[in-house]
Amino acid sequence: MSPTNNHINYIELYANDLDSVKTFYTNVFEWTFTDYGPTYTAFENSGLSGGFEKTDKPITNGALVVIYHNNLENIRLKILDYGCKISVDIFSFPGGRRFQFIDPTGNELAVWCHE
Repeated sequence: MSPTNNHINYIELYANDLDSVKTFYTNVFEWTFTDYGPTYTAFENSGLSGGFEKTDKPITNGALVVIYHNNLENIRLKILDYGCKISVDIFSFPGGRRFQFIDPTGNELAVWCHE
């Protein structure tokens, strides 16, 4: 599919440890990765392509990436099993429910589902 003007096309995040971030997203969300050298890995199978760039700097989140999953409780437990923290527990909003978590390298993301 070719990119569409004004649509989100790719997401880049930072990671202090590419191996741990790949293990986490592969096992929890079944994403696939392609390494491009020692400091960059791209991901697919996530609904939107993106990548993680290795950094030694502290990670400050500039965007909240939201992932869909039809079973919040199950995916929340899986995230906790990997030692990650829930930053905002499950709450309802018009049309659905969601929670936020901190991934292995400090990025904050959210997972949502329909009501």
